[in-house]
Amino acid sequence: MGESHRRRWLVTAMAVGVLYLAVGFGSSTLAGAAAAHPMRLFWRWSAFAISAVVFAAHIAHEHFRLRSPARATAWHASIAVAFGGFALALVANIHDLGSPSGYRPRMLMALVAWPVLTAVPAFVVALVVAAGLGMRRSDGRAGKR
Repeated sequence: MGESHRRRWLVTAMAVGVLYLAVGFGSSTLAGAAAAHPMRLFWRWSAFAISAVVFAAHIAHEHFRLRSPARATAWHASIAVAFGGFALALVANIHDLGSPSGYRPRMLMALVAWPVLTAVPAFVVALVVAAGLGMRRSDGRAGKR
């Protein structure tokens, strides 16, 4: 893998991770400001839906535009998810510093737990999806011969 290709996927993964942070932080802010419970639920579920769209778009970008193999696609997508999870955990730790109850040291575990708990399932899902897309691509090529 060339240095420019490595830099390109890493920059993309970090940008997607920042999108996950923006979605998570924005929806949590809107949920916190909502007066009614149904609206809080709406904003929380919207974060999942928007993140799923971002995740699918990242897989599509890796697969169709960059022509990455399934394992690389899954790795790059899961790194972006892990980066987003870490960024959200960092924001949660910073937010906890100003809480009335004071900072809880166990929040430090989130800095490791959130990236791992999000990246592992993301890798599995992205690998299955990318492998399925790869099978479709190879079936399409075989039919044209």
